[in-house]
Amino acid sequence: MTADPEQNTPHNPPDPPNWRQPFGMIVILLMILLWSGFVLGMIDRISELNFWLQLPIYIFAGIAWIFPLKPLLIWMNTGKFRS
Repeated sequence: MTADPEQNTPHNPPDPPNWRQPFGMIVILLMILLWSGFVLGMIDRISELNFWLQLPIYIFAGIAWIFPLKPLLIWMNTGKFRS
């Protein structure tokens, strides 16, 4: 006499949908758009530099936009800006 395996597992209903995820995704897209516009606005000055000076600038520009997203992602999941 074995019990039905589905009866032994507790049922956790999914969380109700909230407005933070769609709003946060829109904010993320706007942040990326603004950051890329900023970098593109500086492309004339950057392109005049030597390749070895351009390289760290583009590496920084490609990574720096990620750091402001951490509090936004925490807020999207928890409703608080700090974990």
